[in-house]
Amino acid sequence: MKYSKLLGKTAKNDSKGSKFASQRYLTRGGFIKESTAGRYSFLPLGWRVHEKIKAIVKDEMDKTGAQEMLVPTLHPLEFWEETNRTNSVGFELMTVKDRREAFFALGGTAEEMFVDVVRNLHLSYRDLPFTIYQFSNKFRDELRARGGLLRLREFVMKDGYSFHTDKEDFENEYQVMSDAYARMYKRIGLDALKVAADNGYIGGEYCHEFQVECDLGEGRFFVSEDGSYCAHEDIATFTRDNKNLDEPLQKYQVVDAVRGTTMEDGVKFHNLPLWRQIKDVLYATETGKLVLAITRGDLDINEIKLAHVVSALSLRPASVEEVKSLGSEPGFISPVGLAGKVTIVADPSLRTTVNAFGGANALNKDAININIDRDYTADIEADIAMAQDGFLSENGKSLLIEKKGIEVGNIFQLGLHYSTKMKDANFADSAGGQTPYYMGCYGFGLARTLATVVEKHHDDKGIIWPASIAPFAVHLVSLPGAEDFATSLYEELLKADIEVLWDDRSVSAGVKFADADLIGIPIRLVVSSRNGEKVEWKNRADSKSTLMNREDVLKKLLITE
Repeated sequence: MKYSKLLGKTAKNDSKGSKFASQRYLTRGGFIKESTAGRYSFLPLGWRVHEKIKAIVKDEMDKTGAQEMLVPTLHPLEFWEETNRTNSVGFELMTVKDRREAFFALGGTAEEMFVDVVRNLHLSYRDLPFTIYQFSNKFRDELRARGGLLRLREFVMKDGYSFHTDKEDFENEYQVMSDAYARMYKRIGLDALKVAADNGYIGGEYCHEFQVECDLGEGRFFVSEDGSYCAHEDIATFTRDNKNLDEPLQKYQVVDAVRGTTMEDGVKFHNLPLWRQIKDVLYATETGKLVLAITRGDLDINEIKLAHVVSALSLRPASVEEVKSLGSEPGFISPVGLAGKVTIVADPSLRTTVNAFGGANALNKDAININIDRDYTADIEADIAMAQDGFLSENGKSLLIEKKGIEVGNIFQLGLHYSTKMKDANFADSAGGQTPYYMGCYGFGLARTLATVVEKHHDDKGIIWPASIAPFAVHLVSLPGAEDFATSLYEELLKADIEVLWDDRSVSAGVKFADADLIGIPIRLVVSSRNGEKVEWKNRADSKSTLMNREDVLKKLLITE
């Protein structure tokens, strides 16, 4: 490809202010062009990288025996209503209506569509197991698109679905897919950690994300120092240390407390440590049910854990009016005396301390010497606290280390979540009966993975593409006086099926070299009148170059290929 003919050239200032290297370099390098917030056009350079990532994913999926197919982008809305995901997805579902007044969802994920295909084939146990997948555009009306390709409202995703007779059969495929994903990321040039995570709106009981460590990533997870544990903050568990259990229980008392409404105000007023205070947070579920979450004061409420415990699709902080409806006051809530008025969910940390203090359900009134079981009881006791860096792992053997990362893929256990919600999603079992499919789901974000590669492979000059997904294998730069040599070398490279981008423009050497560094093709070949019949070979990641004979260049490239 001649650079003079390439659609999309480098630019100096596009996305210069972004903190994400991928957004800056992909835009400036002529790989992508923003359409509207969260939607990008892939220019030829960018699409070449995108399709090389896709080819690796397809290759690894096909090696597992998975079969590629395609379902429509517009999903009949009644399918999503069957599974109640019109109300439970973690993003704003986009819908359209056609001329027949029929409503469709713009697919953000495709579980319902694949189940519908399979249920209408009327399969038996002899047809199982199988895995099917697609590459298709996904639409998610994200509240906040950010980071260029890292959080989009429209993108291409590989989503796969496996269908099984039972749990044991599924677990075999889950490991197969986990291994395949590890190979995909290694080939693409990423070190991805397999992180236990929450299934969220996808459904099912467990899942794993593939996270690439990055300080700018949105994902927060914890790894134990001994490497035996790795989990997303949404589900991470830990050991709660005992505080003052050797103290005798003191008499419960209500005292005047003219203070502010924050936890810090309580600590200052009583001159006691934060861990001795009870943290009370009142929530309302999507149905309006009130839930009082309580934990030790030095811990934070994990709303994902809490939502699971109370079987809520969503939670929101209760309003002032809702707090007062319980006979309490904002900033002075207490579980004491609220039994029967609200569902009280207590974290186990409340059993690691005695004689706690906190609000007393009245303005400027606090209670001291509050103790669980004696002064209040919980409707539910469960882990609802957020792990923190330096906490002891649940097995008590290692400390947790907090990390941030970019989620580039995920695998899910769906179990019977969809097959029992969607009518007739059954197979004929060996006894002649009808049994619901046991399912798994496997997602891979191509654009986000592409951007993550840039986040991990760049310097202050531009991108450094791994050879496996680089848009071209070679960046040929010709300087004045070497046009004939460059032409013949270019033609020889093409004849040898070596992907080459030739910068044939009439611009300065400095501009060409800067653009080559920005674009990031792994190998740069420079021909100039000064070097005669010699070719200057430079790897993008190296600072030094080497002069080589033309024949040796070709041999080395063919070996590299």
